[in-house]
Amino acid sequence: VQLQASGGGLVQAGGSLRLSCAVSGRPFGSYAWGWFRQAPGKDSEFVGSIRWRNGITYYNDIVKGRFTVSRDNAKNTMYLEMNSLKPKDTAVYYCAADTRRRTVEVGPRLRDGYDIWGQGTLVTVSS
Repeated sequence: VQLQASGGGLVQAGGSLRLSCAVSGRPFGSYAWGWFRQAPGKDSEFVGSIRWRNGITYYNDIVKGRFTVSRDNAKNTMYLEMNSLKPKDTAVYYCAADTRRRTVEVGPRLRDGYDIWGQGTLVTVSS
């Protein structure tokens, strides 16, 4: 079972992109899905997440109001709608899923909460 992230690309500052994260293989039950990103030379950073059953979302303050996490339960797919993009949003974006209820223990913002990861998709925002 894998997660497939897609939708990355090159966009000008102020533009928008929509990332998708879909299950590849047999669907699985999960408690939360999340987006993280890693810019060149920097540590991984939490972007946003969503509780699969009730749709409650969480965001890093630096993207709040610009990014929106959503999911389609029937398609087992999560989305990241990114608006008003800035050059500092340039990074590889990774999606992840929590199938062990770990995010209930450690919260939805930590990498430790997630056990299945996608391969990443590159987002480049030009100035």
